[in-house]
Formats: sequence, C-alpha cells, structure tokens
Amino acid sequence: MRRFRLFTLAVLPLIASLGACVSVTANDYSDLPARAAVGDFGEATLMNASGANVGRAILTQGPTGLLIRVEADGLTPGWHGVHIHATGQCAAPFTSAGAHVNHGEPKAPHGLLNAAGPDDGDLPNIHADAQGSVRAEVFTSRARIASDGPGQWLWDADGSALVIHANMDDHASQPIGGAGDRVICGVMAAG
Repeated sequence: MRRFRLFTLAVLPLIASLGACVSVTANDYSDLPARAAVGDFGEATLMNASGANVGRAILTQGPTGLLIRVEADGLTPGWHGVHIHATGQCAAPFTSAGAHVNHGEPKAPHGLLNAAGPDDGDLPNIHADAQGSVRAEVFTSRARIASDGPGQWLWDADGSALVIHANMDDHASQPIGGAGDRVICGVMAAG
C-alpha cells in the first residue's frame, strides 16, 4: 500500500503537467495577452459613467487565487458590491461588461452566502469612506490571470472587467444581490 501511494504521489503531478502541455499546444493563444505566472500582476483603470478616471485595481496572482487591490474615489459613502464581469468592455452604463464571469455548467447562482453559489465573479463588498474613497483588497480563488491554477482565466479572447455597483451586495438574492447600477468599471489587462 505504501509503495502504491508513493508511486501515485510521484506520477500524478507528471501526468497532470503532461495534460496541461497538451491542452496548451492544442490552442493558439498568439492573439491573446500573455498569461501571467504566480507573482505577476495586471491592472484595470477604473472609470465612472462620465468617462473620468477615478482609480485603479491591481491584480496580483497568488498560488491559490487572485488578490485584487481596489483604489477608487467618487463613490457614495457606504458599502458597494464589486464583481468580475465576463467581457472586457466599459462603455457607460457598463452593461457592455456583460454578466458575471460564470463558466461552470450548470451556471452557479449569485451569492457568497448562497448554498448553491457563488458564481465565479462574486467578490466581497467594499466600503467607501465619508469622502467616497475606497482603499481595499479582496481575494478570490474563483478567478486567475495565471495560465494554471484555480478559477476562471480573466484574459480570454473577450477579456473581463471589474465593476463596482451603487449599492451593497446582499450575497444571496438573484441575480446580483440587490447591488444596483454599475457606477464604476475597469477593463482588466496585463500590467
């Protein structure tokens, strides 16, 4: 039993890496942004509905997920829902960013507190201070900019966007937890 277990531990990573090589060589990613490695980063310039630059989001790839630092101004004070949307477009009123990143089949319902969720774009709420400024970090294991690892790859053919909503996300109700209008948007890109 011990020999089998050691053999399995030694061979499974090799098989997994060979499978990853086959899938990468089977696809042509030459027209897409480079995939990141652990420790690499990307950035999103955050724009309001008037097209003004109101901040940035810095994406840092970790070994188990993606750390997103949000620095934004011009929000109403209080809590705001923030989500990763499936399309890298930010034409006001930001519906061009599409729905949440949610590639599983069947699609997971929205909500970090939903027993059947969350979807891949769900993130914790962020808080704007009395001046409307946010300085926060959120982490997700459901999204990535690295070529391998947990979560959905964000730099696919149509990209992705970070969207901040007008209201707090209740993390349960459908389809977006009552988060309301999309007030800030940023296209995620290689740094």
